[in-house]
Amino acid sequence: MTATTPGIELLPGGQPRLPTGCWRVDPARSYASFAARVADWQVRGRLPLTGGVLIREPVEDSTARLAARASAVSTGSPGLDRLLTGPGFLDAGTFPEISFRSALLVWVPAGWRAVGRLQVKDTKHDLACQLDLHYGKTRPDGSRRVMIVSSWVIDSRWVTSRRIPGLGRRIVMTCSSSLEPDM
Repeated sequence: MTATTPGIELLPGGQPRLPTGCWRVDPARSYASFAARVADWQVRGRLPLTGGVLIREPVEDSTARLAARASAVSTGSPGLDRLLTGPGFLDAGTFPEISFRSALLVWVPAGWRAVGRLQVKDTKHDLACQLDLHYGKTRPDGSRRVMIVSSWVIDSRWVTSRRIPGLGRRIVMTCSSSLEPDM
């Protein structure tokens, strides 16, 4: 059974549910952040996101697509950015886009989950992630901004085939996607 508050449908446990329809990812407010360990050093960075979400009934038939330009990696260090976007890592010149396309969106007692495929450097990898939905303030047009935060852990071998001494296998990613109704 679901509960409702003005304009927001809540599932058991208080988790919100997106209304059916088309949503676009606002690139000005959406990004993927990552953290990887190299020896005793933590490398952190961000990539701006674009994409869209289509919420259907039943919700399992919904789809989402997120995309990031591989050349847009930003770590705060221009030299490290060039290294990460270069041929030894993301190879942005050859593979300009990193993308995720969902195959299944489902509500479980612990919250929302998405299963799909992450494409990095022309190779697709199965991926499952946890989703948290947050509603923001009401806009002048009466619609509400929606933020979906997803947590992923990917294998560093998906990004580079080179042996990098001290590079950990886990890259922790968080995607923050600000959604707007796509009119």
